[in-house]
Amino acid sequence: MDFSFSKKINSEKETADLAEEFSRGIKAGETIVINGELGAGKTFFIKNAAKALGINNVNSPTFTLVNEYSGKFKIYHFDFYRINEAKELYDIGFDDYLNDDEAAVFIEWGNLFPEVLPHKRIEIEIKVLEDFSREISINKL
Repeated sequence: MDFSFSKKINSEKETADLAEEFSRGIKAGETIVINGELGAGKTFFIKNAAKALGINNVNSPTFTLVNEYSGKFKIYHFDFYRINEAKELYDIGFDDYLNDDEAAVFIEWGNLFPEVLPHKRIEIEIKVLEDFSREISINKL
């Protein structure tokens, strides 16, 4: 999959299919940042990407800050939504998670703390359109 594209998505099935296709192109050691408004489908996208990697128990880490899953490789799933300051991330060892070459890191709401994000990453933006379809853009930085 080319990691620089934008696509209009008209259904949950199309989102699930795109997430599955996306997951085939990622590997351990990568950081994937997913941004979008509340209800845009960030967690849904991650659930389906993880499912394609053999992980079925994905849920939002809104209150725990990070969840860890094991499948084809480890996945660390962060949600920055309830974080008040970057120090909270460093207090839980955020850098250690980012430096684990045996895991991929997914971050929801990464735009809230861009200063902690690695320069090398994949960014996914999910926009809800007027007709409630989605525009999903994926870019490798």
